[in-house]
Amino acid sequence: MRLSRITAVVSARNREFYRDRAGLGWNILMPMAMVLGLAFIFNSPESTLYRVGVLGEVSAEASPFLTTRHVQFIAQDDEAAAIDKVRHHRIDLLLDLRGSGRYWVNEASPNGYIVERLLLQSTASANGSTLPREAVSGRAVRYVDWVLPGVLAMNVTFSSLWGVGWVIVRYRKNGVLRRLRATPLTAAEFLIAQVVSRLLVVSSVTLLVFFGTNLLLDFPMHGSYLALALVFLSGAVALISMGLAVSARVHSEELADGLLSLISWPMMILSGVWFSLEGTNAWAQRIAEVLPLTHMVDAARRIMLDGAGVADVAPEILLLSAIGVTLLGLSAKAFRWQ
Repeated sequence: MRLSRITAVVSARNREFYRDRAGLGWNILMPMAMVLGLAFIFNSPESTLYRVGVLGEVSAEASPFLTTRHVQFIAQDDEAAAIDKVRHHRIDLLLDLRGSGRYWVNEASPNGYIVERLLLQSTASANGSTLPREAVSGRAVRYVDWVLPGVLAMNVTFSSLWGVGWVIVRYRKNGVLRRLRATPLTAAEFLIAQVVSRLLVVSSVTLLVFFGTNLLLDFPMHGSYLALALVFLSGAVALISMGLAVSARVHSEELADGLLSLISWPMMILSGVWFSLEGTNAWAQRIAEVLPLTHMVDAARRIMLDGAGVADVAPEILLLSAIGVTLLGLSAKAFRWQ
């Protein structure tokens, strides 16, 4: 394996991308326009659907409050993480049913105030007792703040899958790969060059979108920039390798487009890009756990909104890197020049 051959392919591929000004503009402007559009659409009063986190078993026998209509009760496993959700207005109240019956509420949350009134009324009606109260404070997370990590990850997904998978199939169909086969370039060198080239493009575009939207929206970034960079880099490697796996033998652009859509759209729905899967069907949550985009979105969101560092998201980084290395190895074995 020779570095000079890999470098030559990376250089040629990058020139091909940057000379396509329409494609370059689309990759930068589309996600920015999407974030700004969401900020405009969801700049409205908070939803009237109340969300209450519950530590312990969610059952009507545990508390009469759990029979309240128009309130969504969501089981919570991690007390500290659940309190953080109350702090950022992501749930309106947290109720502990494991013993003391205490609850946490954000005094700055209008929904929290109303849900607390409902809780105290139902408890007083049932047994006349009062519950231990814990107050927390914190700024509400706007929907655009919450969705931005998902939009960035989604842009990485589309750029990684189509920017590699569809392009290599086009090369095969147009005879470019057949001509490259006559050179000393090996399949492994060609694939590594594609990963490096697309990684440079994805990183550059993501940086532009990140700082461009920050200038316009001033979204929160509480965690480590290094951790965020590692999450997006490892996620991009995993998704680029997935695109390579799709294109390893396919010779039809239409088939490649269909396969890439079959992979990407379920990830868009189940990976928590647009809405939280918390409280949804258990099977949907289990399927989401095997999707690389889920881990990229979750890790990026924890970094940007909750202040996570490299150590906190190390499991996601290692998992995404392992997926990338595995798929790259399988792609190199299955790859055909024509």
